[in-house]
Amino acid sequence: MLRRKSCIINWVTRCRRYLSFDNEPVLKFERGSREREELVKEIEKVKSNVVDIPVVVGGKHFYTKKYSFQVSPYDHQQKVAKIHFADKLLLEQAIDSALAARESWDLTPVKERTKIFFKAADLLAGPWRSRILAACMVGQGKTVVQAEIDAACELIDFWRFNGKFAVEMDNIQPTNAPDATNHVVYRGLEGFVAAITPFNFTAISCNLPTAPTMMGCVSVWKPAPSAALASWVAYEALIECGLPDGVIQWVPADPATMGDVCISSPHLAGLNFTGSTATFKLLWSRIAENLDSYRTFPRIVGETGGKNFHFVHSSADVESVVGATIRSAFEFQGQKCSACSRMFVPKSKAELIKKRLVEETKKIQVGPADDFSTFVSAVIDEAAFDRVAKYVDYGNESKSVTCLVGGGYDKKKGYFIQPTIFEALDPHDKLMTQEIFGPVLTLHVYDDIDAVKYLEICDKASVYGLTGSIFSQDDKFMKLAQRKLRHACGNLYLNDKSTGSVVNQQPFGGARLSGTNDKAGSPGYMARWSSPFAVKTAIGDRKTWTYPSMS
Repeated sequence: MLRRKSCIINWVTRCRRYLSFDNEPVLKFERGSREREELVKEIEKVKSNVVDIPVVVGGKHFYTKKYSFQVSPYDHQQKVAKIHFADKLLLEQAIDSALAARESWDLTPVKERTKIFFKAADLLAGPWRSRILAACMVGQGKTVVQAEIDAACELIDFWRFNGKFAVEMDNIQPTNAPDATNHVVYRGLEGFVAAITPFNFTAISCNLPTAPTMMGCVSVWKPAPSAALASWVAYEALIECGLPDGVIQWVPADPATMGDVCISSPHLAGLNFTGSTATFKLLWSRIAENLDSYRTFPRIVGETGGKNFHFVHSSADVESVVGATIRSAFEFQGQKCSACSRMFVPKSKAELIKKRLVEETKKIQVGPADDFSTFVSAVIDEAAFDRVAKYVDYGNESKSVTCLVGGGYDKKKGYFIQPTIFEALDPHDKLMTQEIFGPVLTLHVYDDIDAVKYLEICDKASVYGLTGSIFSQDDKFMKLAQRKLRHACGNLYLNDKSTGSVVNQQPFGGARLSGTNDKAGSPGYMARWSSPFAVKTAIGDRKTWTYPSMS
């Protein structure tokens, strides 16, 4: 009895510790530091070994005849992983396996479910940190800083804070009445969640299948083949920490096959998606076409494109504008969904801002991501390179666009695009309105007197609504701009760059054609993956059926 009481006290103590913590600290990786030495060793391991990544269904590994190789973006002859693809039969088996595991997992107490993710977060924060960072750096072309804030810190934060939100949601209960007690059970969704994940953030890739899982759902996870290795490390961490077989199926697959099998299943309970707007529209329309076949209305959550802005007022601090814009536009080669790719600059400060942007951009070192002095590396693959290069060509050739710096590219060894800044005469030029998803920034100069007019142009010129920044030292203008740009983005930054949201600090997401704005990294996001079950228990009898008013 004493031992049981001690175990309960220890669990309560651990639970309190996990439910009260700060964001994971960002390590600096300074020369001579222990973390840097460990990471260098892990990078060499990644570069010297091609990891054979199977399909995982119900805990069993399948090595299939169809596969692709993940290569290093900055050295496309360097293979880092062989990713096996699930066919239609394996995907159907994955759905069946998930459904078989669903009831037991859903009935597992939320504290027990989340404990697995807390353990995995601790594993990535400690002994596995350099392992997942190396996979992210070599496999996705992220510099050490970008890998650290993504594959380590943000992923750790997702698993800890989402677990916190899930546990604390269980305490949100209705009031009782004199004749009844009331209770809400936060059930998982009845069916499975299809998680279709992106290449650009390991943390997002891992959050899409795991957030629903913490709430009692089961997930079928299709990772991006061009970025699978780091996500595979995270998946192995979950298995290491006790995730039961069948709760999350690992199924790299052809996008069309994945979509066909999941959308045609009557048991589809949710879609958690991050990727292109066009693909999200297609999936949504196909789900709509199949509504009559589903057992329940599928929850649809998605984050898609962005045409994120930096709007500069004449009162702005120039050096802050320049520093924040360089980081936002060019970190991770402009492949963040929140990256600044359009900029509105007042004429009174335009020449100075352009001069300083060009000066600083020329200082950027472009090269391999595993070189710690690199700031910009290569874009993810050849398809991305070719797409971005077309926009660069357009900017170089257009008579209404001027290239201020950059404008070059080369894919002989890696998929390198030079950090490029264009100036467009037309605020509706396609460089100012279309998503590019590469290290390309376009600015437009406006007359200071037209600032309010250009707030409206900024708001309406793009179909997206993800992130944006306002730079101003004028409080009156700042308040006005916030009102005018109220729906232009889901995350607004004042005198700061448009990138870098932190879990539990700036819940992330946008509306319009940027997604469903469910705000990953917040309690509301977790609530999307629950189907609440309200239970009323009577106190006393219910023998009387008449009312006093009837006398």
